[in-house]
Amino acid sequence: MDTGSHGTGEVGVAADGTKSETNVTNSEAEVAENEAPLGSRAPEFVKARRMLHLSWQVAVFIIGLAVVVAGVIMLPLPGPGWVVIFGGMAIWATEFVWAQLVLRWTKRKVTEATQRALDPKVRRRNIILTSVGLVIIAVLVGIYVWKFGFEMPWNIKDQ
Repeated sequence: MDTGSHGTGEVGVAADGTKSETNVTNSEAEVAENEAPLGSRAPEFVKARRMLHLSWQVAVFIIGLAVVVAGVIMLPLPGPGWVVIFGGMAIWATEFVWAQLVLRWTKRKVTEATQRALDPKVRRRNIILTSVGLVIIAVLVGIYVWKFGFEMPWNIKDQ
């Protein structure tokens, strides 16, 4: 899976310890320029002290975990579950590179899906399918009302 996390001039380290420059295309370089650098966004005085930075990371992880768990709970219950889950991921992304990569991949996929949905052919197809679906539902509701009237299904007696 290409997460697109590499940028211009990023150095890859092989298993034997040798370094090699990665080849980056123009579009990947443009994307890398628009994205924030990977790594911790903790204040410098926190990063300067190892134990304080570790405590900072633990606190960020626990807060992010609490938000993600709240979002998972909201999935079957009323509430903006996915929004809260991605909010928790954003909290994690302030400190952890893996969360930054997941968010970058997610943003890229959402942008691609948006562009596909805005394609005139796809929009026309979606409008046609939605219209056909609404007509089918209207016909079924009409048949129900014609046959049973405005009676609720659980109040209908055998006819």
